[in-house]
Amino acid sequence: MAKVYFASARVKKWRYEDSMPGKLERLLREAGVSKQFEKDEWVAVKTHFGSEGAHRIVRPVFLRKVVNELKSAGSKPFVTDTVRIKGLDYLEVANQNGINHLSVGAPVVIADGLYGHDNVMVKAGELLGEIAVASLIHDVPAMVVCSHVKGHINAGYAGAIKNLAMGAVSAGHRHCGWKCGRGAMHTMGEGKFVWDSEKCALCYQCAEVCPLDCIDFEKDTFNYKNERCWRCGRCTRVCPEGALSLPGDDQLFMKSLAESTQAVLGTFQQNKVLYVNFLMEIQPECDCMPAAEVPVIQDIGIVVSSDIVAVEQASIDMLLKAKPLPGSLAADEKIKEGADILLELHKKPYILQVQEAERLGLGSPEYELIEIE
Repeated sequence: MAKVYFASARVKKWRYEDSMPGKLERLLREAGVSKQFEKDEWVAVKTHFGSEGAHRIVRPVFLRKVVNELKSAGSKPFVTDTVRIKGLDYLEVANQNGINHLSVGAPVVIADGLYGHDNVMVKAGELLGEIAVASLIHDVPAMVVCSHVKGHINAGYAGAIKNLAMGAVSAGHRHCGWKCGRGAMHTMGEGKFVWDSEKCALCYQCAEVCPLDCIDFEKDTFNYKNERCWRCGRCTRVCPEGALSLPGDDQLFMKSLAESTQAVLGTFQQNKVLYVNFLMEIQPECDCMPAAEVPVIQDIGIVVSSDIVAVEQASIDMLLKAKPLPGSLAADEKIKEGADILLELHKKPYILQVQEAERLGLGSPEYELIEIE
């Protein structure tokens, strides 16, 4: 049975040791960072840099605590993510969100190069076939996965699995494009867009939010470049009138997340990856959106484990016990206490990604919860 270490976000004693940064230090020590990572070993601290306007990422103070603990073990950490926009622009977004060498105490680098083409094709199961894993993630011997737990338009729930499945692979490949990258998961089972011209208010928010600039409204008609679009779904999410929809197969998508995660983790030796889930500022959307919503669930705490399935299951179990926050999207949708808040918000069977990860042998949902007081 996997050990899952937990520290509550509640502060009951007004001293540093009981602050969240202080508790994280204790969590990392209890989880055995000094034993898991070696002297002079390069360790990737994988996180999400966020977007311009999306600020509810894993805060730099927590990344620095992870870096410091790795350094105390003699390891050589760096903080990294894959590009979602052009690399230099993405590094500037990271800097705006407070992630830089000075704040986190380690180099901040792009895992798949400034153009997102530095990757290695890795076998990825029967659905994906193969996937373009970022070359830096592929080559580094060890990793700490720092994930901001939140909702997600496609995944429903986004934690460590989504962080690796989409965040440790490139957007595309130098030769086979987005179909070999994270776009392969987005398009898994997805069909073509359905546009209702009578509902459309021609606000153009869908075109503005598209990361690939593949939407236009020539002659006031919705058009998109079918071969260029990887079906990320942002356009459907931001449409205020519900004029745009994208039929898809949620089961295939969830399974493809697990397959991609398996491909990423297959590049590491056993017990060389640690997972840190931050159940804080739990907003309904991904950190790649151009804005941050108010949290739908109160801060819960931090969960740490060497088992990706266990850390995800423990995180979900805690979310299921949470109450919807007033003044949030959960309140707007009239979600009642005791409901599965993220499932109600996104209507996505997100538990399938965890179940599939277990089936693929990535871990066990059975865990022993060890709370750090």
